[in-house]
Amino acid sequence: AAGILAEALVGDLAATLPGGDGRRAATALAQLIGPYRAAYDRYPTVSELRELLDEPAPEGAAGPASAALRERLLAAGHHAHARELDARERQATRPGDVGALLADRLALLDRPAFAHSFHHPDGGEPFSLRALEHPLRVRVDLPERGHTEASRMLARLVLAQFTQCAVGRGDRSLFACLVLDDASSTVTAEALRGLQRLRSANAGAVLALRTLDDVPEALRSALLGAVGCRMAFSGVTTWDGARFAEVWGKEWVEDRDITDRQIIAHEPLTRATHVVRRLVTGRAVTAQSVTTRKVERERWSASELAHSVPAGHAVLSVTSVRGASAPPVLVDLRPPGAGGSAGRR
Repeated sequence: AAGILAEALVGDLAATLPGGDGRRAATALAQLIGPYRAAYDRYPTVSELRELLDEPAPEGAAGPASAALRERLLAAGHHAHARELDARERQATRPGDVGALLADRLALLDRPAFAHSFHHPDGGEPFSLRALEHPLRVRVDLPERGHTEASRMLARLVLAQFTQCAVGRGDRSLFACLVLDDASSTVTAEALRGLQRLRSANAGAVLALRTLDDVPEALRSALLGAVGCRMAFSGVTTWDGARFAEVWGKEWVEDRDITDRQIIAHEPLTRATHVVRRLVTGRAVTAQSVTTRKVERERWSASELAHSVPAGHAVLSVTSVRGASAPPVLVDLRPPGAGGSAGRR
């Protein structure tokens, strides 16, 4: 739970955190979530977790929420969890502690607009990703307009939960799929590791990106290598096209060069004939030579992807679950009757 929550809160900032990843954030959250669950037999709400991370500690003493939690742990005999809580309090006093950042990110979710989504007084849940073993279809509508940053965190949370629950299923006979219509804020190093495990778990994910610039530069090549199917829509930029051209590679094609060379005659009669033909046609006597050779060329160049893909079309490459891949082809995405059949290259 702490690892999933750390990925959602600071996954986009993991490279800038101490250690270059989110392990410290996950450890800080585990030092609070574990003791709280042991003491109250439930996970803390967003408000309660924010209070534990952000409460002021007067004169080095524990805050009221931490003090109440420690008292309940000691009364129940959970001394190991109490030591975890003590370690969190010691780390909170050190400069650069990640707890302040986690509290600031939780503050974006601790709003009245999300109160019903995160806290259910009756204990019920509208949906749990642990139900992936059953046939179902769920739409998650994120508040992108009024709460942009919170929406991005929730998207990372859904992706992190999906990758863990899909892999941890006991029954993998059903194919589980997550479709993100805007994955610009969800591609992190931890998310890529989770995506690579989905194929063996009979699961997959569809990530839609407006441009590869929305993905950190260090992860762009890893993203294109981790997914099996890739689609470049019409209107991509040349620098995005260059990434797709690189991952699609090259192929051997037959190239023919046709050249015209002038025939030089050495025999008098032949030379006289060529002179007459030149006077009549106005051109020198030539002969064509055809050279055939095999050369290696890109299947789709960056310029072709940026300028040659018509509107309503896309270039698609697919890979089967057994690893067999097909070369990229031009497909028509328009509905039937809207302008011809699908093209193929």
